[in-house]
Amino acid sequence: MRLGVISALAEEQQGLIEAMQSPYKLMHGMREYTAGQLWEIDAVCVLSRIGKVAAAMTAAILVEKFEVTHIVFTGVAGSGDAGVRVGDIVVADALIQHDFDASPLFPRFEVPLTGLSQFASDVALSDKLAEAARLFIRDQLAHVIDTAEAKEFGLERPQLHRGLIASGDQFIGKRAQVVRLKEALPTVLALEMEGAAVAQVCFELGVPFAVIRTISDNANEEAAVDFMRFVTSIASRYAFDVIKNFCHLSAA
Repeated sequence: MRLGVISALAEEQQGLIEAMQSPYKLMHGMREYTAGQLWEIDAVCVLSRIGKVAAAMTAAILVEKFEVTHIVFTGVAGSGDAGVRVGDIVVADALIQHDFDASPLFPRFEVPLTGLSQFASDVALSDKLAEAARLFIRDQLAHVIDTAEAKEFGLERPQLHRGLIASGDQFIGKRAQVVRLKEALPTVLALEMEGAAVAQVCFELGVPFAVIRTISDNANEEAAVDFMRFVTSIASRYAFDVIKNFCHLSAA
């Protein structure tokens, strides 16, 4: 395995570069790629920046230039379902672009010439990532998250979810937006801005991928207020330990 690890923001990869053994850096396409060993796994870490085009470009470069064989996207998302709460983790079984609409030429959400609206993640990779998240919730979360911060963000018994994640080039920060999306996509669990683009690239290039998201907000009018503070204080600690667990499981 040569693992590509993508995040949109630096805080979502905090600590991973420092943990890498024998790292070397390469600038390409206005991005800094860092290659080395992450807990005995050959890996390349990179920040995609925000949005579907940025994420798609980054994923393609990882495969074509850095020859990664598997890709994991880790970051945060807004909740897309009442049963998914702040602090929960969602591992994608499939991803869809909620803002893609080429109708009436093609059905809404379908990506032309693929015949697909949802791109399924790699089952084995997603199972391993979910197991890494379960281990984090069970064994590590209570030790790495400050009690006061956990209480302030309402982190009570975080849960792991598997299902549909929707991506679009818009920050979902109004309850009315979520209501409209749920009407169109009733099974969606989380809302973000990159994963489905990575999914399409990996599908077209034949590369196994998985996407994991920590729920940072409820995608309502308070989302922008809570977002960056949650990413810095909470999600960065989730991502570090989950990826560490994932690498240990992969190297075993």
